[in-house]
Amino acid sequence: MIDFLRGKLAARETEYVVLDVNGVGYRVFCANPYAFGLKEDADVTLYTHYHVREDAHLLFGFPTREEQMLFRQLIDVSGIGPKVALGILAGGRPETVVAAIQQENIAFLTKLPGIGKKTAQRLIFDLKEKLGALPVTERDLAVSFGLVDPSDEFGTQGVWGEVKQGLLALGYTEAEADRAWSRIQPKVKDTDPADVIMKQALQALFQM
Repeated sequence: MIDFLRGKLAARETEYVVLDVNGVGYRVFCANPYAFGLKEDADVTLYTHYHVREDAHLLFGFPTREEQMLFRQLIDVSGIGPKVALGILAGGRPETVVAAIQQENIAFLTKLPGIGKKTAQRLIFDLKEKLGALPVTERDLAVSFGLVDPSDEFGTQGVWGEVKQGLLALGYTEAEADRAWSRIQPKVKDTDPADVIMKQALQALFQM
């Protein structure tokens, strides 16, 4: 099994990236292809899942071990295929999805792509007791229940909310913005202006 790939970003489409690993191009399907580097020839590490079906052998890639692990658990659920699992990962941070499953939050789960009420109930039934390796914070729980705006990182509709809206206007997805924030949050001060945080966020996106 191919557990991870490390190489240069050779191409990128809406559903996949092509990773050049020592002269071999691997097509890797991703939840958010634009999260893996912002320009071609950027060095990228993808944690992968090798999926075999009758008509194709497919690679799925993830920026973190947590997403790789959650994807594998999701596709073990009856009725959840790789395409739906990728949609779930594109629709919410792994910690927030786990929090929703553990708290039996059907309202949140049914907002995810491809998830109806019966599938949400099946996710809860099959995974609630199995999930636990991912750290779930009080904020993740609050986001899953709609009590906190994911963009409201400072407790108010403040600077990060402004920066996130700027990133969305540039064409980045909410998932990409959230990943950038998770990387720069330890470095950000409450007094930092929006332009400083924007610069840090863009640098983080270049390195993904």
